[in-house]
Amino acid sequence: MRKLVKMSLAAAMMMGVGSTALQAEGMEVLSNITVDGQIRARYEHVDAKDNGKSSANAYTNRLKLGVGADLFGTDWLSAYAEMTNVSAINDKYGAENANYDMVQDSKQTRLTQAYVDAKYGNTLLRVGRQAVNLDNIRFIGTVDWRQMPQTLDAIALVDNSIENLSLLAAYATQVNTITYNGSLDTRTLLLNASYSVMPELKVTVYDYMIGSGTGAGNPAPGNEKTAGAGSDTYGIALTGNIAADDATTINYRAEYARQSDPTMKRSGFSRADDIKADYYNLELGAKVEGFLIGAQYEVLGGHSFGSAHNSFQTPLATLHAHNGWADMFTATPQEGLRDLSGHIGYTAKGFGTLKAIYHDYRTDSGSNDYGRELDIIFIKPCGLVKGLDLMAKYADYRGDDEAANTSAAALANDTRKFWLMADYKFSTK
Repeated sequence: MRKLVKMSLAAAMMMGVGSTALQAEGMEVLSNITVDGQIRARYEHVDAKDNGKSSANAYTNRLKLGVGADLFGTDWLSAYAEMTNVSAINDKYGAENANYDMVQDSKQTRLTQAYVDAKYGNTLLRVGRQAVNLDNIRFIGTVDWRQMPQTLDAIALVDNSIENLSLLAAYATQVNTITYNGSLDTRTLLLNASYSVMPELKVTVYDYMIGSGTGAGNPAPGNEKTAGAGSDTYGIALTGNIAADDATTINYRAEYARQSDPTMKRSGFSRADDIKADYYNLELGAKVEGFLIGAQYEVLGGHSFGSAHNSFQTPLATLHAHNGWADMFTATPQEGLRDLSGHIGYTAKGFGTLKAIYHDYRTDSGSNDYGRELDIIFIKPCGLVKGLDLMAKYADYRGDDEAANTSAAALANDTRKFWLMADYKFSTK
């Protein structure tokens, strides 16, 4: 797979290296060249109580540049390469200084994508390092909220040949995580199929076979069965949008998934046994004349016995988008999680989007409270600069004393986070 990544990078980055000479000889190596990029400057403040560390104040920036082109004069073969740099003007945060609360944005530069695409009709084969976001990114995502995204070294096949039917199969050998030079060898197979019955109903079924050891690091000998030991997750989701009238739209999601022992293996890691955990998610939302309102009830199954690997885990998810922006549940506690939330907001052109979300967290097994959280966000496009969005965001987690009685006792502590961000994107497409 690493050879495939290098080939993909070489193909995409040949622009300006030898293409001019080759074109002069009558061979068009690269055509329809496009460039895209992003500059994302962010201030993040984190204040986690009772952990013995100082509050974090991180000033970071993401600089991303991507180049794509058709290859050899064809309209079916193309390549893309993308570099991402994360820089910071200080080190007063956990990823750079252990004396401060954690902000997981290490200073680093990485090849984040490098792939070759081959298209035939409505079928696409992609080989190389790539960003993969599936459905609502609850199980598979790029963790794009962090400055360095998560990508996969993979072979992916996507087919849309049948009307309203979308099929995806991907095999990944490496996960490139958000941490400094982070990478995990894996043997992971992703299968996803969705069929749009009508605008009001889409049915999605999936099976995500995450290899044993993915996300587990290097466990101590004899203790290979850890929370990141891999699993098979298969499920079904029903989603849709219903136009009640010209000014009112209702959206919903109903989903169930089951997690069991992994069938895919990675050398040096034992296969976890006795994983039996369920996932439920019910969402209902509405937009009325720009006003937003909705509720969600999400359950990640857990047990009051055994270890955390028995609870429902999502090691390849974009976790920041779920269960609160304070990121208190980046791993599901042994007792599981029940998250009841509601949101209100308003969105309009020229105004932007203002939204508030309230979460109530409880254990799935037993009857303990973890805590509550209030999240608020305001996003507004900058009218003076095309492609520039401005954002302010706040998360306030208040831990409950009952959390001290669970396997995740740290959830009894309060955590507050605040962000200011300017996000500029551009493209020659």
